[in-house]
Amino acid sequence: MIREAICEGNDVEEALEKAKSELGLTETDEYEFEVVQREEKKKFGLFGGRPAKVRVFIKETAEDKTEQFLRDVLDQMGLSEIAIEKKAEEGTLEFNLSGEEEGFVIGRRGETLDALQYLASLVANHSEEGYVKVTVNVGNYRDKREKTLEILGRKLAFKAVKTGKKTSLEPMNPYERRIIHTAVQKVNGAISWSEGEGAARHVVIGPDPKARNNRRGVYSNRRGGGRKNYNNNRKTNPAPNPDRVPLNEGGATGLYGRIDK
Repeated sequence: MIREAICEGNDVEEALEKAKSELGLTETDEYEFEVVQREEKKKFGLFGGRPAKVRVFIKETAEDKTEQFLRDVLDQMGLSEIAIEKKAEEGTLEFNLSGEEEGFVIGRRGETLDALQYLASLVANHSEEGYVKVTVNVGNYRDKREKTLEILGRKLAFKAVKTGKKTSLEPMNPYERRIIHTAVQKVNGAISWSEGEGAARHVVIGPDPKARNNRRGVYSNRRGGGRKNYNNNRKTNPAPNPDRVPLNEGGATGLYGRIDK
C-alpha cells in the first residue's frame, strides 16, 4: 500500500517540506518523491508564474499499517498511554500492549483483546503481500488464559468420568474451544463437543459412552444377596493419558480460524 501527499510551494524545497509534514515524516524516515512541476516566476513580477508541486510517497508494510491501526483505535478508546511493542518475523506479526490501563484493553475474559486481534489481522492481510498471522497480547495474558482453560478442561473431564454427567461451558471463540477439546481428549473416559451457533457456540464435556463405567460403586461377582465388593472394584479418577491423540488439535489455525468440533 502507498501513502502519498502532493503539495505546492514557492519552490521545490518548500513543497517537499509541506508534503513530508502532511505525511508525518521525520528526518530519519525513508520516502520517495517526484517533482510534478517546477516553479516559474512571474514575468515582470505581474504576469504568469506558477508554484512548484511535489509528490511524496512511502510504501507501507503490513507491519506499519497494523501498528498505526492499533494506535488509532487505542487513542479513540482513551488509552493513548498504552505502549505498543512489535515483533515481526516471517509470516508472523506480534504486538504486545502495556500500560496502567491494561485491564480495559483485555476486557471481560479477553473479549476486547480478541476483537483487537481480529481487526488487526484483517488490516494486516488487506494486501497482496501474503498471509501473516497476527497476535495481539497484553503481557502474558494469553499464556495464563490458555493454562486456565487447560486446567478447567481436565477438571471437568474428571468430573464427567466420576459422575457420569455432562457440563456446558460458557461461549468461547474457536481458539479457546480447541484448547478445551485438546485437554479433555487426553483424559480417558471423557469426551467433548461443541453446541450452538455463532457467538453462542460453546463446549460440552461429558462421559464417553464407549468407555467403561469408571464411577465409584461398580459392583461385580454378585449373586442373589451377595456382599458388595467395595475394596476390589472401587474406581478412582483415571490418570491423564498423554498418548491419547486429541480429536481436534486445530493445527496452526488462528484465533478466529475454522474449528470443526
